[in-house]
Amino acid sequence: MQNNLWNILKKELREMFRDKKSLSMMLVIPIFIPLIVLGMSALFEVQANKDIEEYNKIGFAYELSQEERDIAKELNIEVITGSDEELKTKYGNGEIDLYITKDSNKYIINGNDSDVTTYAKNLMETYFNLYKKYLQGQYLQENNINPSEVFNIITIGENILEEDNMFVSYIRNYAFVFIIMAITVSATYPATDTTAGERERGTLETLLTFPIKNKDIIVGKFLGVSIASIITGIVSLILAIISVAIAQNAFSIYEGLNIMFSPISIILSLIIIIAYSFFISGLCIAIASTSKTFKEAQSALTPLTFISLFPGMIAFMIGITGTPLLSIIPFINYTVVFTDVSAGNVDWLNILLMLVSTIIYIFIVLAYIVKQYKSEKILFSKE
Repeated sequence: MQNNLWNILKKELREMFRDKKSLSMMLVIPIFIPLIVLGMSALFEVQANKDIEEYNKIGFAYELSQEERDIAKELNIEVITGSDEELKTKYGNGEIDLYITKDSNKYIINGNDSDVTTYAKNLMETYFNLYKKYLQGQYLQENNINPSEVFNIITIGENILEEDNMFVSYIRNYAFVFIIMAITVSATYPATDTTAGERERGTLETLLTFPIKNKDIIVGKFLGVSIASIITGIVSLILAIISVAIAQNAFSIYEGLNIMFSPISIILSLIIIIAYSFFISGLCIAIASTSKTFKEAQSALTPLTFISLFPGMIAFMIGITGTPLLSIIPFINYTVVFTDVSAGNVDWLNILLMLVSTIIYIFIVLAYIVKQYKSEKILFSKE
């Protein structure tokens, strides 16, 4: 039995490493990981260091007081005055970044939901906070109340532990999500070729005539695809670590921060990658084994790429952390466990649940595949 299994595995690996497309899936796709890490870092850098002159042209549909003009000058706001209609036209033409209208003591910030307007809106919120504080102080002085006694009625100190900022968590989590996607893409081609591809070429029928148990054939193919997926995951992880190290030194947004993966997070990431590789390889073989042609199998497996990408991406974008329940839900469990691990929150129960549930899913999937291979109708029907 062991010899048969070993022979099947050697056959699968030999064919896989001779196939240029399989090799490209394993080794070329991970190259996109550094491009994503460095590209996202460059995007964050542009957003964080946006020049104020790109969003400081503000229209005012009323006459500003001297104090307002002083605050605007202090914040480097370029004041442009005019009527409501004039400013609306200028905003539509891109001459100003947003405009302010006034109704009694109510000020309205007018614009749309663009990136530039968002920066300009934040600038104006700072402006109005300063102006409000000035008016409050003036009111208190007119009523013979010392403004400092009111504004400083409480004092605030800080004892904040250094944690990762938004850019750091985003860049590491994005890297991992695309590692998961790379593993998925890498698994789809060999899984398709070793099932539907062999069936289409007629070699699968020949293989089944050998005195080898179906279970040995399935496990051999499963291990072959899993090894290819694990290689992709390891190469992707190495490239992610290298690209994060480059980003740390290349972009000012990471200055003073440690965005590198810790040793424990690297080890646990490797465990997660191996677990996911086994899971997705079994799932790809299960889906591809029901297909009659290579093209049909590829079409059936295409949605898996998106399924592997979006649950994890949504999870970390909305800040979902690991729980025992989430740790057993396929696809999302790998991402939430990694998110916690990369943030330094190692929950061994969640990790154990992720591993145990993965093993259970793999056994279920393999049992399903063995059942498919025992069905002559499914294996040999050509229509």
